[in-house]
Amino acid sequence: MNEIIIVAGLGILTLLAEIFNFKKLLMPVIIAGLGATLLISILELQGSISNSAMDANVLSMLDFDRFAKCFVILLTVIALFWVLINYNYFLDESSRADHLALILFAMVGGYCMVSYSNFVMLFLGIEILSIPMYVLAGSKKNSLRSNEAALKYFLMGSFATGVFLFGITLIYGTMGSFYVYDVRAKTTATEFALTPMFTVGVVMLISALSFKVSSAPFHFWAPDVYSGAPTSVTSFMATFVKTSAIAAFIRLFYTALPFVPDNFSRIFVVLIVSSLFIGNIIAVFQTNAKRLMAYSSISHVGFMLIAILFFTQATGVKALYFYAAAYSITTLAAFMVIKIVAEQSEGNDNISAFNGLVKRNPLLAGTLTIAMLSMAGIPPLSGFFAKYNMLFIALSQGYFWLVILAILASLVGVYYYFKIVIAIFTGVSVSTSSIQISFAQKIILIILTLLIIGMGLNGWVFEMI
Repeated sequence: MNEIIIVAGLGILTLLAEIFNFKKLLMPVIIAGLGATLLISILELQGSISNSAMDANVLSMLDFDRFAKCFVILLTVIALFWVLINYNYFLDESSRADHLALILFAMVGGYCMVSYSNFVMLFLGIEILSIPMYVLAGSKKNSLRSNEAALKYFLMGSFATGVFLFGITLIYGTMGSFYVYDVRAKTTATEFALTPMFTVGVVMLISALSFKVSSAPFHFWAPDVYSGAPTSVTSFMATFVKTSAIAAFIRLFYTALPFVPDNFSRIFVVLIVSSLFIGNIIAVFQTNAKRLMAYSSISHVGFMLIAILFFTQATGVKALYFYAAAYSITTLAAFMVIKIVAEQSEGNDNISAFNGLVKRNPLLAGTLTIAMLSMAGIPPLSGFFAKYNMLFIALSQGYFWLVILAILASLVGVYYYFKIVIAIFTGVSVSTSSIQISFAQKIILIILTLLIIGMGLNGWVFEMI
């Protein structure tokens, strides 16, 4: 609860920056605030400090258990890196106070999504997160692609929200409560039996949340939105938003509906397999780096959804946490390079823009290469161990055929990730001028690269939750 109060307060303070003319101090204040949020979250996880007394006033609609605290820490780290990466972007932006406020309020929604104990709070979290993202997707006002991305995201997101509301209404009609632990108690009782209304409600929840995580076949909005939105916004969507959504998805079955994965396993298997193959196969044919990353994210969702089948085991939740952390850090690194290269290539974010990058800036080339190798699952990088953990759990539970399909899909993924790597080292660049980056950007790139390598070598995040 402390984290929500701090970040919401930062959002309100950011809105006042225009009125009281302290925009120059805004970025340092936000970074300090996020740093304080991270410190408080870590201390709460260790038990050094307690949660806010205001928790009682929320009538248990939020539950900051260990699962929630760990994901709040991860989301805060993602947001802190994101702000540091985009520091210069917001200094040059005329509407930076408004955009930063939207980001901070979206963070509040993400925190609610990973800590809800009531379906109403889950709905509020989704909307608090989604509405700012609809606006930010269209924040490049002079770009037709950005406007189109915002419109598609808003229309599809609104439809998914309607489906979600209908789903929780049907579950409420069956259970008589919005509280997840009440629903859990009733659904795990020996006399409980699936009814048509409850079954339809669960299927609608799965469908709506599959849209939010951009799982195939509910992925159709992601490529256009990722490619049309400003690169900074896309990187936030691909990391913070996706991690929040996947954590909310898992928490739904971890708290309220623990029996669902067994009874609806075929639905989840379809989501997993279709995400793995649709994401990887279509990515092969992409020439735009941001669209490629969109389809890549769909394939990674397929891996993360494997945790739903085994979430009752502690290893299943740990594997998900490690995967989300590894994926988010790697994606932030990749999008940082894409953003820098595009800015110095007249807005060109096609794969051809990375031709000969190693000669123009070796650090950018090295970071993007490590990121692509990690996403491809090349050892000993974090992406390899993230996939290995998921596949090991699936194999230990007898899903041998699912493991084989996931490996085959990953082999397809190696091809398009290596397309970028090959372009970096062997492509002929149109421009021979070097790409200049600031000292701060160099430090961030080095830190992200070391994290990708270090998480793979040590696996410390895997043991955290």
